[in-house]
Amino acid sequence: MHLHNLTLHDFGAYRGRQSLDLRVKPKRPIVLIGGLNGCGKTTLLDAIQLVLYGPRARCSGRGNRSYDTYLRESINRAADATRGAELRLEFSITIEGRPRTYEVARTWFLTGKQVRESLAVTVEGKYDDTISENWAEHVEEILPLEVASLFFFDGEKVEQLADPERAAGVIEAAVQSLLGVRAVEQLRTDLLALQRRQRLSREDQGILDQIRDLNAKSQLVAQEVIDQNHLLAQAMSRLDVAHAQLAKTEREFERAGGKLYEERRALEAVKETAAERLAQTQKNLRDLAEGVLPLLLLRAQLAALREQALREQEAAEARQVIGVLEKRDNWLVDQLPESVPTAARTALIKKLAADRKKRASATELTLNLTLPPDLAQKLSALDGVLDADAARSAELLRAADKAVRQLQQAERQLAAVPDEQQIKTLIEDRQQATEAVIVARAEVERHRALVAEVNSRQERLEAELERARQKRVRTFIREEELQRIVTYADKARATLERFGEALLRKHISSLEVAVLRSFQTLMRKNGLIKDLRIDTDRFTLALTNGDEEPIDPARLSAGERQLLAISLLWGLAKVAGNRLPTVIDTPLGRLDSHHREHLVDRYFPHAGRQVLLLSTDEEIDEHLLQRLRPSIAHSYVLVHDDVAFTTRVAEGYWWTEGALHAV
Repeated sequence: MHLHNLTLHDFGAYRGRQSLDLRVKPKRPIVLIGGLNGCGKTTLLDAIQLVLYGPRARCSGRGNRSYDTYLRESINRAADATRGAELRLEFSITIEGRPRTYEVARTWFLTGKQVRESLAVTVEGKYDDTISENWAEHVEEILPLEVASLFFFDGEKVEQLADPERAAGVIEAAVQSLLGVRAVEQLRTDLLALQRRQRLSREDQGILDQIRDLNAKSQLVAQEVIDQNHLLAQAMSRLDVAHAQLAKTEREFERAGGKLYEERRALEAVKETAAERLAQTQKNLRDLAEGVLPLLLLRAQLAALREQALREQEAAEARQVIGVLEKRDNWLVDQLPESVPTAARTALIKKLAADRKKRASATELTLNLTLPPDLAQKLSALDGVLDADAARSAELLRAADKAVRQLQQAERQLAAVPDEQQIKTLIEDRQQATEAVIVARAEVERHRALVAEVNSRQERLEAELERARQKRVRTFIREEELQRIVTYADKARATLERFGEALLRKHISSLEVAVLRSFQTLMRKNGLIKDLRIDTDRFTLALTNGDEEPIDPARLSAGERQLLAISLLWGLAKVAGNRLPTVIDTPLGRLDSHHREHLVDRYFPHAGRQVLLLSTDEEIDEHLLQRLRPSIAHSYVLVHDDVAFTTRVAEGYWWTEGALHAV
């Protein structure tokens, strides 16, 4: 199978019509598609599965939603929902030695609250009505869903295979579906069904078929109830562990001064504000000191000066009065009539002169500084100014003291704040622990919903089964001819069982060799794993080192387990011989630089005839791009508009011609 072209029209984040040419060439099997997280890489993987398998597609974004809800929410939010969305996939397959080109177009749109979906398949450019109507069965002949899931995988699939506890189920499903073992088991099951049908009379056939079907469903649902309750218990246990880990990291974070670190910016703001307030207060004090405030030190001297000024003012005023009196006395003497005796006149003049002399003696000062006459008034005004400045300076000193205390306290607290490098690991640990709690809580809620749903389904099946049993009125009618068919069917089933076991042993042996060689090719630690075995009963992996000692897969590093998971997928593809395209989303995960180089050099160019890599800029970076370039047929970059929340496809990659579109 070879993918030619994928077209998305108003699907998910992809606005308008976006097309990707996926054709590859010999020795250039890789189509590299780059996109940041959330830009729509996984949406491309979902689009390929959705256009092929419709409601059976294992799309990552669907979750527990109904198919109609998923289709409705997959229409681009900026698009007209009544015109809907469309996916087109063109590919070719080889049938009886001749290539045959298909184009599958799946469209859907809203009419009111209803979702209308249509599917059109063209073969060699011509619409085929029969294949279009029966596409669900036809695509299983071309590419069974179980097989596709092993070639279209993302980081989650690799993580699942990398977990030794969950890998067994994936290995079993892969071996049975990809290597033909399931087909043999299906034949045995079909023969068993044939046996049961042949044992029944025509009259009882319908009701007993219904009972058998309901019994089978009931058993499956009963097991599902057990499984879902077990999964719920595991999820609740993981939630408890996540809560405990979060509490532990919170305690460590607080002991290391994490609270102070979180308040660092606030403390720095307090310090800065206190420093600014202190500086302003000191400036105000300096401004006061530049004025009359220093005269407070001469308060007693200023008081004495004011008294001297008052005395000199009073003396000056008295001298002015004496001058006025002298003029008045001379005027009075001049007014005396001539008839007044000379003695009386002389006595009056002496008396008036004595009075003036007495007054003049009162104005005499022991110290005369010849001060300005308005100095006393100015000194009184200065006292008022000094009182106001003294009050203001006291207020500023209190404010300065308060600012100093705040500044010292902020500096002490900032001194206790741990260094960013010291606290960085604890911050990351706390963030991871918080995210783990959120994820675990969501997982618990999801499993609770699943438990409720499966319990409800079990109750409905039990009610249907009881009604079917009440309708049963006869037992099986055995017939000789039918018994003969049953006998031969038993023999055929036994033969198929032996054949299935032999087929499984053959394929498992080949798979062990292929997986081991793939793992040794990808590993940078040569000689770490010498042998690899797969238990055919439990489908678990058994690893052996160079000293013939067993290695627990769980003890491998996360990167080594991821390489082991990729080796398993690679080995399955080699043994199955299916020439199918390989689509890998987020391929490098938690691998270190050496492991990444090994994947780029040894796996991606040889993973298949056609390999689609969906990568971030941190996975396939500029260095790895140069190593991978000789094997790349096409490269694209997904350009996301953070304002409109839409994505478009541009040719190139981050460090090539696509650099202008990736900002």
